[in-house]
Amino acid sequence: MTTPSPLSLSPGSSGTRSPKVAVLCHTGAGGSGVVATELGLEVSRAGYEVHFVGTAMPFRLTESQGLRGPYFHQISGFAYALFEQPYPELSAANTLTEVIQEHGVDLTHAHYAIPHASAALHARSITRRGKVMTTLHGTDVTLVGAEPTFRHTTRHAIERSDHVTAVSHSLAGETREMFGIEREIEVIHNFVDSERFHRITDPGVRARFAHPEEALIVHVSNFRPIKRVEDVVQVFARIASEIPARLLMIGDGPERARAFELARDLGVIGRTQFLGSFPDVQTVLGICDLFLLTSSHESFGLAALEAMACEAPVVASNAGGIPEVVEDGVSGFLSPIGDVDGMAHHALRILRDSATYQRMGRAARERAVTHFHPRLIVPQYLAAYARTASQGEG
Repeated sequence: MTTPSPLSLSPGSSGTRSPKVAVLCHTGAGGSGVVATELGLEVSRAGYEVHFVGTAMPFRLTESQGLRGPYFHQISGFAYALFEQPYPELSAANTLTEVIQEHGVDLTHAHYAIPHASAALHARSITRRGKVMTTLHGTDVTLVGAEPTFRHTTRHAIERSDHVTAVSHSLAGETREMFGIEREIEVIHNFVDSERFHRITDPGVRARFAHPEEALIVHVSNFRPIKRVEDVVQVFARIASEIPARLLMIGDGPERARAFELARDLGVIGRTQFLGSFPDVQTVLGICDLFLLTSSHESFGLAALEAMACEAPVVASNAGGIPEVVEDGVSGFLSPIGDVDGMAHHALRILRDSATYQRMGRAARERAVTHFHPRLIVPQYLAAYARTASQGEG
């Protein structure tokens, strides 16, 4: 039996039967986990009873104090000598089964095809109740799904879900092409809380990270190879050779050490700070002058959107779903993957011309608010929940 850990006193509204949703997601600071948690909090505010299921408390779930719910259920691990490796899908399916049975969950929203959608389908088969809605975030298709070891299971998870969404048109198209899938994949973009992510004008806050004369440039990622963080350092080195500048690298991952070594080799280590998994991202984005995103593939580019909400122009690679977020020449500039000279040129054009900088900053904020605000995106998910939950009725 699982015991839910309430983040506030009671779920739902007294005397009413609110819809019940389980959210199965990664719990770290990566984009899919952040999106899943933020969405779950918004859904809870809309009156749904929300049960998060994960290996640990989701990264941003502690910010939900004062809401009615949501609840958190931890997936239990099991070590047995006969098993050569852990089985996260089975553990997640078991915990989710208990949550569905004990709390009458109507729909499971699985973020990521493997292992979460597979676990949700397994739990649906066991309980013989509820629906499964799967949201594809990117690497679950382009990296994990492309791996031959998981190709068939990923396709099965997508095809057998009751409803599937993707965070960009680029990802939806890539999924259909990669797996030969004909089924509908609804595109629902990610969103940003523009009340939390906004420009900070207090010079005292900015002075914690940079001198007044320095341009403050920021990169946020999980430092995987796909993020090409060495390109970030290369671009910054070119910028720093022309104007006073400082680079903040936020996040952690396997490529961090190589990026650090390159910054040292290029002579910019003294103007580059590696902040690790810095929890107060909105403060750093709120004072930055430019956001760099050099990935070889991005399903959406959530960090870029959060920077845009803070009036920071974006210089990025023209990859994946990034053009659906950043308007080239309007809220930033896009360059071919690996074109560090072109990116540096665009960055200097923005940072040297205050009129261009201010125009792009305002355009970035306007696009974030008018296209990616929760009040525009969350209703799309709620409508998808309603359609999915009602499938097979009547």
